[in-house]
Amino acid sequence: MINSKFETMASFVAKKYSSASGDCMLSLQETDAGLLAHPSQHSRYTILFIKEGKGVFQADFGSFSFEGPVIFFATPYQAIHFKEAPLSRVRMLQFHGDFYCIEYHKAEVACNGLLFNNIFLEPSIALLPEESVSFSELMTQLDAELSREEPNEAVLTAYLQLYLAKASQIKLKSAPAKLQKNDSLLEDFKIALETNFLRMRKPADYAALLHLSPNALAKRCSRYFGKSPSRLIQERIVLEAKKKLHLSRQSIKEIAYSLNFEDEYYFSRFFKKLTKVSPQTFREKTGISIMADLSI
Repeated sequence: MINSKFETMASFVAKKYSSASGDCMLSLQETDAGLLAHPSQHSRYTILFIKEGKGVFQADFGSFSFEGPVIFFATPYQAIHFKEAPLSRVRMLQFHGDFYCIEYHKAEVACNGLLFNNIFLEPSIALLPEESVSFSELMTQLDAELSREEPNEAVLTAYLQLYLAKASQIKLKSAPAKLQKNDSLLEDFKIALETNFLRMRKPADYAALLHLSPNALAKRCSRYFGKSPSRLIQERIVLEAKKKLHLSRQSIKEIAYSLNFEDEYYFSRFFKKLTKVSPQTFREKTGISIMADLSI
C-alpha cells in the first residue's frame, strides 16, 4: 500500500507520496533558491522549476547561467546547487526510479539521455511565458493530488509522465537552434568517446584520434561543452556504471570488470570519488529497476 505524508524541511513543507515501508516515491516542495546555495546530493531524480530571476546553476563540475522561467534536471547523486541564486522561489519535484522508471517508459517519454543521463547537454530547458504557465498549472494539479488524504498513484504517475513528456518535447524542439553553433570536430569527439570510453581513458588518446594537441582539445571542449575532456571521460564511465547498478543485477565485481577496472576495489574508489557514495550505497538508495528482470 502506498500513502502520502507531509514533512517539514527547513522553511518549507514537502508533500510526499511514500511506500508502505516509508520510502519517499514522489515529493513536491517549494523553497527559496538561496537555501540551495550549497552542494547537495539526492538519491532521487530531481527537477527544479524556477519561474523568474537570473543566476548560475552548478551540476557536478558544470556551471550554467540562466534566466527564468527555466527547469533544471538532475540524476541521482549529482551534486547540484546555485552558485548565484535568483531572488525567487523554486519548486522541487523529485521521484524515485521505482515509482517511475525512465528507461522502461522510454517509448512514451524519451527523457532518458535527453533530460537525464546526458553528459554533453545542458541539464535545463528555457521556457516561453505560455510554457511556464502550463508547467505551473501542472504542478498545481500535482500538488492538489498529493494533498488528498489518499492520493491516487495512477493520477500522480500520469501527471509526472505528462510533465516529462512536455519537457522532452521542448528540449527536442530547441536542439536545431543549438546545432547552429555546431563544432563538427567536437561532435566527432562525442562519437569517439561513446565508442571507446571502455578502453581509452586518457584525453591525449582522443586528441591523437582527432589530430589535435591535448591542449587544443581541452580548450575546445571547455568552450563547447563547458567541461574538460578528462571530466567527460570520467562522467561517461560513471554514467555507464550507474546504468549497470540500476538496470542490472550484476554484482559490483562483475560491473567493475565489464568497465575494464582491475578490480572492484579500484572501481569503488573511482566511483565514490566522482559521486561521493559507494556503488553499493548508490544501488541501495536508487534501487534496482524492473528493467533488470525484463532483460533476463
